[in-house]
Amino acid sequence: MPDNDALGKRGRALEDEYFRRQEQQLIEKLRARAAEDAVRRQLSERSGVADDEILADLQALGYTPDTVTLLHLVPLVQIAWAEGGVSDRERQLIVEAARAHGVEAGSPADAQLAGWLDNCPSDVFFERTLRAVGAVLESTPAGERQTAGRDLLAYSSAIASASGGILGFGKVSEAERQVLARISEELERNHAGAAKRVAGGA
Repeated sequence: MPDNDALGKRGRALEDEYFRRQEQQLIEKLRARAAEDAVRRQLSERSGVADDEILADLQALGYTPDTVTLLHLVPLVQIAWAEGGVSDRERQLIVEAARAHGVEAGSPADAQLAGWLDNCPSDVFFERTLRAVGAVLESTPAGERQTAGRDLLAYSSAIASASGGILGFGKVSEAERQVLARISEELERNHAGAAKRVAGGA
């Protein structure tokens, strides 16, 4: 009888421990989910992106609320890397653009930008980021969207011509032209999508 009691107590203790572990795992999952949702809300607020799929992409690509301000600078980084390396002049222009967009020296965003200029991100990173940039512009008012699109293309063109020609200006390579065309295509696609939605809601 005592042996049966001991076995019963041990069985109940193991069962209790099992349920405690299950409960702890559930609590940890809920906390992790809440933290992820909070980060996603911050990303949405700071980027202007409302689409959950694109926000998930941004998180998967490593963007944080501190670095998502770099979103519009990534096409410039892509242009700079189009020929396989970033020149000093290209780096200078991109850093100037970053300062104009409020990226402070020594900030997490500044450190991330320096990392991208030192080590080329993947094609997937560039493509998904460009898609997110398009989504941000698509959600902005028409006047702001057009201005931002023009500014992005102007900055991109300046980067493309920064390392060629006489005194570093005037020459755009075929690789750079292709990247410029892809940026322009994404901007036009999202401009058309925004116009269609406005017409449909009229």
